[in-house]
Amino acid sequence: MSNNNSGYVNSKAAFYLPPAFLLRMQDLLGEEYDAFLESYENKRTYGLRINTRKISPEEFEKICPFPVRKIPWAEGGYFYDEDVRPSLSPLYRAGLYYLQDPGAMVPASLLPVNPGDKVLDLCAAPGGKATALSAVLGNEGLLVANDISATRVKALLRNLELFGGANTLILNEDPENLPACFEGFFDKILLDAPCSGEGMFRKDDSLARDWTPEKSDALVKIQRRLLKTAVRMLRPGGLLLYSTCTFSEEEDEGAVRELLDSCKEIHLIAPKQYEGFSQGVGPGMENCVRIYPHKMDSEGQFAALFQKDALPVEESDGNTERSKRSGKKDRKTKSGGKKTSGDPLRDVESFFAEIGLKSIGGKALQKEAIEIRNEKVYYVPAEIPDVRGLKFIRNGLYLGDLKKNRFEPSQPFALSLSPGDVSSFISLPESDPRLKEYLTGAPISITEEEASCIKGWAVLCAAGHPLAFGKLVNGQLKNKYPAGWRA
Repeated sequence: MSNNNSGYVNSKAAFYLPPAFLLRMQDLLGEEYDAFLESYENKRTYGLRINTRKISPEEFEKICPFPVRKIPWAEGGYFYDEDVRPSLSPLYRAGLYYLQDPGAMVPASLLPVNPGDKVLDLCAAPGGKATALSAVLGNEGLLVANDISATRVKALLRNLELFGGANTLILNEDPENLPACFEGFFDKILLDAPCSGEGMFRKDDSLARDWTPEKSDALVKIQRRLLKTAVRMLRPGGLLLYSTCTFSEEEDEGAVRELLDSCKEIHLIAPKQYEGFSQGVGPGMENCVRIYPHKMDSEGQFAALFQKDALPVEESDGNTERSKRSGKKDRKTKSGGKKTSGDPLRDVESFFAEIGLKSIGGKALQKEAIEIRNEKVYYVPAEIPDVRGLKFIRNGLYLGDLKKNRFEPSQPFALSLSPGDVSSFISLPESDPRLKEYLTGAPISITEEEASCIKGWAVLCAAGHPLAFGKLVNGQLKNKYPAGWRA
């Protein structure tokens, strides 16, 4: 394939990729440039990542109703074919997987999160990386997911509710307001920064048509400010993963160099390596990761993993600012807002007894974690800190609402449950058409053999995995699937 006079390879991509971008990529890639441009002739790839909080890869492969193949660089990640519609399966509605570009799975996979960690996703919407972090944490530790956009944070909330974690705090704050509450607090931080999106041009050519060098320049200041804010919230010894979906050196390695120069307590470390990863550009950037579409079946990404220096042993005596702030004020089960008559927890506990609730997400129920605010009931585990003064969308798990003489459970409550959490359930195969009927708001017929209870509230399951609440009356499961969640 020959080069034309404009300095880039003859390709249909050349008709929508900005000339200034092509010339810069040609300088960056050298002899790899032709292969890079040829990759734009290929179709984009499609991926999903399973919720390991709810299902193992082995179990998922057994029940998945469409063909998948593993993504090498993301545990629990799978390619699927373009003509498949995974969002139509009840397994998706049960929160068993998230649809995500295969390359976008890289950042969360390179941040070594462990159950029990305190983790921050600083620019979290729409939730792809936050759901990955949530799945790894299970129901241990804490995930704080923040996004400054009031619109985008709604998608973040829905996706995290779909994945079913109770140990989650969702904030809608300017990142610069967070250190006042979280100075030196987090074990792990993921910063997937706003960027010029050059790595997504093949996936969405409208991004290419709107691209200008000036847009990249404007984002540089934001990225550097976000990085310095993140460092303030990282505990000594903690890890920070910085990522973008752009090829811009200024937004990628430039941000890394500037942080290393200005924050002497921060240094780069080598993340886990996979075949197809490319090194960062320039001296000292060997531990950075670049992903190009001509080397991997994905769109473009950049990632850099930092570690904050640990305190000397003699200073790490438990009296650090982090240890002082890592807990929260004592919280008692309480009722806020409008007064209720009698015991406000009576109807909640009656519902728990009716469904035979033993645990939430496989973790023993903590009655002291139940809070009531304006007739809404929440489950706020002890790991969630006091964040008064910050704008939060959700702290903990929204269990449901107190109505007159009854408790009405929420859809997030149903999705937080694991098989074995309740004794009243109905499980149907993934392929059973009644599941899709239920998801449209229709009641469905249930045989005695299919239900573990004779009547009353029960959890409807898809292939054993909790999907929604329903009320069984004379062989009919009355539909309790909320209108806002329906197909």
